Amino acid sequence: MARSIEADWVSRFADEVIAEAERRAPGKTIVCASGLSPSGPIHLGNLREVMTPHLVADEIRRRGHDCEHIISWDDFDRFRKVPAGIDEAWNEHIGKPLTSVPAPPGSTYPNWAEHFKAAMAAALAELGVEYRGISQTRMYTSGAYREQILLAMRERGRIDAILAQYRTKPKATKVITDADEAAAMEGSGAAGEDDGSAATGYFPYKPYCSVCDRDLTTVTSYDDDTTALSYTCVCGHDETVLLSEHDRGKLVWKVDWPMRWAYEGVVFEPSGVDHSSPGSSFVVGGQIIRDVFKADQPIGPMYAFVGISGMAKMSSSRGGVPTPGDALQIMEPPLLRWMYARRRPNQSFKIAFDQEVQRMYDEWDSLVRKVTEGTAQPADTAAYQRSIGTASGLLPTTPRPLSYRTLASIVDITTGDEEQTLRILRDLDPDNPVASLDEVRPRLDRAERWITTQVPAEQRTQVRENPDVELLNSLSETERESLRILLDGLDEHWSLDGLTTLVYGVPKIQAGLSPDAKPTPELKTAQRAFFALLYKLLVGRDTGPRLPTLLLAVGADRVRKLLTV
Repeated sequence: MARSIEADWVSRFADEVIAEAERRAPGKTIVCASGLSPSGPIHLGNLREVMTPHLVADEIRRRGHDCEHIISWDDFDRFRKVPAGIDEAWNEHIGKPLTSVPAPPGSTYPNWAEHFKAAMAAALAELGVEYRGISQTRMYTSGAYREQILLAMRERGRIDAILAQYRTKPKATKVITDADEAAAMEGSGAAGEDDGSAATGYFPYKPYCSVCDRDLTTVTSYDDDTTALSYTCVCGHDETVLLSEHDRGKLVWKVDWPMRWAYEGVVFEPSGVDHSSPGSSFVVGGQIIRDVFKADQPIGPMYAFVGISGMAKMSSSRGGVPTPGDALQIMEPPLLRWMYARRRPNQSFKIAFDQEVQRMYDEWDSLVRKVTEGTAQPADTAAYQRSIGTASGLLPTTPRPLSYRTLASIVDITTGDEEQTLRILRDLDPDNPVASLDEVRPRLDRAERWITTQVPAEQRTQVRENPDVELLNSLSETERESLRILLDGLDEHWSLDGLTTLVYGVPKIQAGLSPDAKPTPELKTAQRAFFALLYKLLVGRDTGPRLPTLLLAVGADRVRKLLTV
């Protein structure tokens, strides 16, 4: 493993949350919260917004406390821009609530927000994340927040004074050089919205126009006694409504967020880097919730960026960074959970879609072995336990989790042919053969999906149909001898372990050493040359899948055909 976790951050936060909840309201359900905007594909960076409180809430439940994880769907936010790949005709909907925007072409969902919520909800179900979803469209349009809205309007002078402390201060700007990070940060929520300031005064409530349904409105006056609110819209419409009855508008973000904290009694909620700088939503919200809504701000860490390694163009053509659903096509849920559980929230990391995914799986399998043997560090064991299940039970797993890189090599060579795949899997360990592909699923399916969607065609393995006669005729006597030793030992060593011993042992035997001799620098050079020769004769390249796996996949008869001088 790369590095053990220095501390079990989940337990530490759970301790703090339980203590804070006991201080605030002993015996009440503890509320941990997340917020997601279904303005487009909800990406793997956003998943940290969910996984951090999920893991903490789950630990609290494991300890026997009543704890709820809520996810606020910010589906009453304005539609900001048309994503890449969507018809520009959708520009006419900019400024409308996300639930009033038609779903993307071809979608079966009733509106834009529901389309993107559905994909995330499906991924969260697969990851074992239990939560109570709250539609902000439903909350606002049902009048659930009416008293809070009227309070904010009465206290608009106080709110304006809080915001004024930061308006003239220069905001810290992070220089972003990573293309994936830039895409993830773009439109990362409501943090970039205006704060309610206008030439007509300060008003923390933004109505949607009753004619064009957009938020291109300006409040011109408000009467505290009657709650009469007048506004104009760029479409030319103007009207006066009673805010005590009006449900087609919302508080501006920097007031909306602390209002919700108070309304739901949130004890724990993390915030992203973009919400945590001086004058940002989280900082300002802390003052507003105390001075206006007379409640306590949630505790919670700032979480760092989650990057992507090697996402293939073919999978990111939607114009955004990959989603949890994309990741779950190539990795099992416990592995993806582990990516978030193993590192403290303030540590950035990358999720691999390229060859690095194989190393990630190797690292995970190594951890599983250490946990099974009882040699893993306590914090690593804790992260493992949080990855394989929740307080409600274990997540589904692969019954026989063979090496991901081995499975990927096999489906690469067989191009997914199930009969050939099963034949090779049976040969991996003849003493304990795989009886059915179901034994190695869903990991096998994830490896196949990785090969077919993330590995470029030029990197796929294609075994030669016929021997490379020209190369075979040009071999030196030493090279010919190495092939004879290999072919003579095929039948005796026909298993994954046996072929591993054989291919590494051939240069040792030629050097007059025993097959189990420790390699010297000279011997390693000879082994590399031998491996390169085999790759050229079998697949026409200098490199390829691990040779023992490749030999099993090609089959003994075809290996003899391709390697016989």
